[in-house]
Amino acid sequence: MGISISRSHTRMVLAGGLPIGGGAPISVQSMTNVPTTDIEAVCNQINMLANRGTEIIRVAVPDKESAIALRSIIERSPVPVVSDIHFDPELAIMALEAGTDKLRLNPGNIRQRSDIWRISEKASELQVPIRIGVNSGSLPGDLRDKYGGVNRDSMWATAQRHLALLEETGFQDIVLSLKSSDPMLTVEVNRLASGECDYPLHLGVTEAGPRLTGSVRSAVALSVLLAEGIGDTIRVSLSGSPEKEPVVGWEILSSLDIRHRFPRVISCPTCARARIDVAGIAESVQESIEGKTGNITIAVMGCEVNGPGEARDADVALIGTPSGIQIFIDGKNTGGIPGSDIQGYLDGIIDSYIRESEKTAGG
Repeated sequence: MGISISRSHTRMVLAGGLPIGGGAPISVQSMTNVPTTDIEAVCNQINMLANRGTEIIRVAVPDKESAIALRSIIERSPVPVVSDIHFDPELAIMALEAGTDKLRLNPGNIRQRSDIWRISEKASELQVPIRIGVNSGSLPGDLRDKYGGVNRDSMWATAQRHLALLEETGFQDIVLSLKSSDPMLTVEVNRLASGECDYPLHLGVTEAGPRLTGSVRSAVALSVLLAEGIGDTIRVSLSGSPEKEPVVGWEILSSLDIRHRFPRVISCPTCARARIDVAGIAESVQESIEGKTGNITIAVMGCEVNGPGEARDADVALIGTPSGIQIFIDGKNTGGIPGSDIQGYLDGIIDSYIRESEKTAGG
């Protein structure tokens, strides 16, 4: 049984029809990393990420050519598109006119009151929410000096300054993010924000690192906050290809028993008792189920010590035994694998189980 999590109350905004905050399901985000001017490449990446569970996608808009390309990207995207704007307020206006579903602005580099007023008026007219994205690496110098460096207080003061600029225009459709490369600083400042305002919070660790360390650092910060009921949408930021970002994000939500969308693979760490290639089979299973939906657990266990116990709790399990590989379904031993195509046989069982589960849920 999972832990009971009481969500912090936040107001709701809509990004292209996707609700964020207000008790809506915590959504999973990612970001493209190919040139935005390459419309085909961006759309291919968006489709790939959507298949892996991305529910809202961010696209960098560094120049006017990218802003012009946005319209085609937005029209073809299966999920809402967020335009990431830095430095140039004209790009924000262009993104809004192109039909973006949400804006992301950095208060560290767009600070002029007149620019904020223009952007907020246009966003209000088009009913487009704005995310204020505070990163620890781009805080205004005067606030760093006032609060003694980069810390919880200087980050929150930066957010307050930009919130005030938007609020004085009457704009309310705001999402707030406060990110640091330090997981525990990320935790501290989001705890503070959650207690001080009711804007929905976008969680993430910025510059988290390459795939392994970035996943761990993100999981630490996000899990602490989510377990405390803080956070309305998440992004796991990983260097390189973003294909694993939504996978890790969903794994965090699933591990906390918050949302379940994709099959889960559990496997033993292996030891001298292992009778099968646990790591190889588990990795193959993980790759084969990416993009498949289904709230099921698949276990790959190396021997008969813990295998039967895990099999009782898993929906589908593969166990190495003295008499060969045994398949368990719903905790019952259904026998060995006929032939030598372990992966093909297991894929068939998993697909069949998912189909039957969907029929049961639908019926």
